[in-house]
Amino acid sequence: MSVLKSFIAGQWVGEKPAKALPSAVNGEIVAHTHDDTLDFKKAAEYGRKVGGKSLMAMDFQERALALKAMALYLQEHKKELYALSMHTGASKGDNGIDIDGGIGTLFSYASMGRRELPSGNVVHEGPVMPLGKNNHFAGTHILVPRGGVAVHIDAYNFPVWGMLEKFAPTFLAGMPSIVKPATSTCYVTELAVRLMQDSGALPEGSLQLIIGSTGDLFDHLEEQDVVTFTGSAATARKLRNHPNIINKSIPFNAEADSLNSAILAPDVTPEHEEFDIFVKEVGREMTAKAGQKCTAIRRVLVPKDRVEAVCEKLKERLSKVTVGDPSVEGVRMGALASIDQLEDVKANIQELLKTSELVVGGDGSFQPTGEGTDKGAFIEPHLLLCRNPENGCGAHDIEAFGPVATVIPYDTIEDAVELCSKGRGSLVTTLTTRDPATAGRIAPLLAAFHGRLHLLDAEAAKESTGHGSPLPMLKHGGPGRAGGGEELGGIRAVHHYLQRTSIQGSPTMLAAVTREYVRGADVIETEVHPFRRHFEDLQINESLLTHRRTVTEADIVNFGCLSGDHFYMHFDEIAARNSQFGKRIAHGYFVLSAAAGLFVSPGEGPVLANYGLDTLRFIEPVAPGDTIQARLTCKRKIDQGRTSPDGHPQGVVVWDVQVHNQNDELVASYDILTLVAKKPQ
Repeated sequence: MSVLKSFIAGQWVGEKPAKALPSAVNGEIVAHTHDDTLDFKKAAEYGRKVGGKSLMAMDFQERALALKAMALYLQEHKKELYALSMHTGASKGDNGIDIDGGIGTLFSYASMGRRELPSGNVVHEGPVMPLGKNNHFAGTHILVPRGGVAVHIDAYNFPVWGMLEKFAPTFLAGMPSIVKPATSTCYVTELAVRLMQDSGALPEGSLQLIIGSTGDLFDHLEEQDVVTFTGSAATARKLRNHPNIINKSIPFNAEADSLNSAILAPDVTPEHEEFDIFVKEVGREMTAKAGQKCTAIRRVLVPKDRVEAVCEKLKERLSKVTVGDPSVEGVRMGALASIDQLEDVKANIQELLKTSELVVGGDGSFQPTGEGTDKGAFIEPHLLLCRNPENGCGAHDIEAFGPVATVIPYDTIEDAVELCSKGRGSLVTTLTTRDPATAGRIAPLLAAFHGRLHLLDAEAAKESTGHGSPLPMLKHGGPGRAGGGEELGGIRAVHHYLQRTSIQGSPTMLAAVTREYVRGADVIETEVHPFRRHFEDLQINESLLTHRRTVTEADIVNFGCLSGDHFYMHFDEIAARNSQFGKRIAHGYFVLSAAAGLFVSPGEGPVLANYGLDTLRFIEPVAPGDTIQARLTCKRKIDQGRTSPDGHPQGVVVWDVQVHNQNDELVASYDILTLVAKKPQ
């Protein structure tokens, strides 16, 4: 049997077999962990020095491209991962969650990085705030790579997604990763890392893999490092309290299993479409990954008068679920990850039965489908009912981490919220309701105890990704028992691995640090119009002060007739005189258009298209007889690797526009985004 290897300090390490890892399907040995000793001090130093250096030789945009390349390579080889993942008990649908979901997360962060992060390795987190009366002294915030390593400790249920959802934002942030997967399914993670290495897109030292124990790794971590953990709350507490973590204030992010809920609101009856949607959602979450999801529904809260109807529908649905070898046609639910996990789930079911009764499962008739499955870690879905939760309900404290859920009746929707809170913090809850007023009233109450709320009705069900599907662009994590941490959430996840620092100084100095124009900074004025420069030649702070234009009454009338905007402030002399402005004023969008007429270079040139405005504000009114003048300044350049439809390379330029009147008062302010051509090759 193969011996799995760790990937440490650029070398695959592992020759001597140690622990045998049996298939969860048939008990046959899939691989062995290795018994070779790892030098964790060397691993940490290698990550910081070699990995950090190779990542910092790239910028955000280049790292985003590397993520995309890795995702494409994994996509091409995912069938290899599918075949191996079957031994973890994963069905085809489960692989869609773990393997395809992990690859999709890489793609998502590659795309977000290209769209939302700048060229370079400094993120400006504005706005800039004047700290002096005349704006000679100002302040803002920047985000920069931390310079340490990120240690990611993952759970057994998602050997691919669990690694990639942490790795993607870490890599994008320029921080090397040391990944420690759970031992029972680490053979799938090892293959994924090998494929990522084979892709050629993984910079040296940016990813290391530990097979087996973390040993004394925590002793060698420094203040700039980060630890993330997914698993049980008990293990999270133990790791979080490691002396070195505490003494050096090393950030520790935990995502623990939680007792998630699904609530059927009182307005939904068995005659409504939402009733069947609710039952389908609960049934799917009980059986996906054989219930081994940190987001799985454990508590099913329903009005007392609908308990029997819900139980009957769930019983009917669960009876159709075929459990067994995932390679067998028709099997919808595979095995638990290991025999140890099976015994743990059985023991917790017995604890739950002290306050509940069985509705489905446990009658002794269960036989998994497929040859050799008698040696596998299979269990049928178990649905329990706690009829009198006021006398105590173990489902608020005990988690059977498998296809197990407990139906709990409630009197009022407020009672349901109270029952939810007994989970002491959860990752997600689904509220199924037809009534927007119920959602509006109850969702804020539920939000205090949850990291995510899934509001489900017939409309949302048409496209919903489901209760148990964390998405790259939305936060994953929850308070209290759920760990108190945050993962994913779009670019927020990248920010978790960057250091936020406030900076103070003159606008010119702030512009030099942020690599963005800051108002009040020195500008660069040349005889060449900025719109005449190609992307590479354009400098941050390059600026144009336009000629002036006096606004006339004819301008206002003509613009109103052209646009159809005959708002009284522009056309009714008496009404305008009685307004806060005391006079007729020009349309704000006329001021915008007039400013464009002042700063646009009309001839053919490198500026290709305007595709948006940001931060638009109209500050002071412009009246007939006022004279306006615009300043156009190159604020930010982002090389996203874009090409035009005919294949010509281009970049994104953000321009700061300030429009002043004859009294040097700012009347309009905004950013304009343009596509600018690069020089012909």
